[in-house]
Amino acid sequence: MADRSEFTLLAEDRGQRLDKVLAKHLPDFSRARLQVLIAEGRIRVEGQCETNAARKMRGGEAIEFDLPPPQPASPIGQAIPLRVVHEDEDLIVIDKPAGMVVHPSNGHETGTLVNALIAHCGESLSGINGVLRPGIVHRLDKDTTGLLVVAKNDKAHRGLADQFADHGRTGPLEREYLAVVWGELPRRSGMVDAAITRSSTNREKMVVSGAERARFAITHYEVLEAFPGEDGNIVASLIACRLETGRTHQIRVHLAHIGHPLLGDALYGSGFRTKERFLSPAAQAALAGLGRQALHARTLCFEHPRSGETMAFDSVLPDDLEGLITALRAS
Repeated sequence: MADRSEFTLLAEDRGQRLDKVLAKHLPDFSRARLQVLIAEGRIRVEGQCETNAARKMRGGEAIEFDLPPPQPASPIGQAIPLRVVHEDEDLIVIDKPAGMVVHPSNGHETGTLVNALIAHCGESLSGINGVLRPGIVHRLDKDTTGLLVVAKNDKAHRGLADQFADHGRTGPLEREYLAVVWGELPRRSGMVDAAITRSSTNREKMVVSGAERARFAITHYEVLEAFPGEDGNIVASLIACRLETGRTHQIRVHLAHIGHPLLGDALYGSGFRTKERFLSPAAQAALAGLGRQALHARTLCFEHPRSGETMAFDSVLPDDLEGLITALRAS
């Protein structure tokens, strides 16, 4: 059953586009979603169907809208266990395990976080752009663990997406990661400012590039601890990384770019496998048991899109990464 309702525009709406006015009066819907509804003929102005989203309003018009019910999501719901850190009517915060892909894609059509959330959230999903699906506003790599927030409705999706697009410049958004990297960094803290684009020779890999298509990317880091190897020299470091942008593989690419790739990163740190010989036997065993890049999304802070409250969450290190750090300390 479609949702039929109406309202009257205000005098202050005079001169504004129809889609912009609707977005103001219907905050639960994204502007993109409203543009689709206008194009489908589901918006009437003064009783007449209006399909021009750019129509300028004079103020005072009666607006009627006929909204279809959200369509079922195309990915199937799957009863996959999730570690839920926080959940309310608008969003859900998940502590993602290693090995879980966030969104279905070629080769990963099932078993993803989206499949799990469709089953977990059920009827509490009210529709993202007209589809009953969770709203993904940021992602973690398959083998990166830690905190991730997902929207459950259009309004929350828009509010969170705006914060992630702003990268915390004007709000409380904060993302901090813990990483174990090869070698000793030259400074206790620093910044990597290097644009990133997809490799033209390996589509699974991102690269630092000066090409016009590359997108600017900034990562801040702080060294928390340094670990000596069997020869007494620093073989690895534990660092905290704070993202100022959110590009694909950003931390992994940036740290490899400055010569300190993550331990266990087969894609960006394969050339450092020879350094494993400087690790103690216990650390070598822990690294082999890790079987992935040593990266964990520890801290997530954002403004709740409905209440405006600052939400802050921390995640403890998973056992495999904690075990690696413990072994490095004991070397």
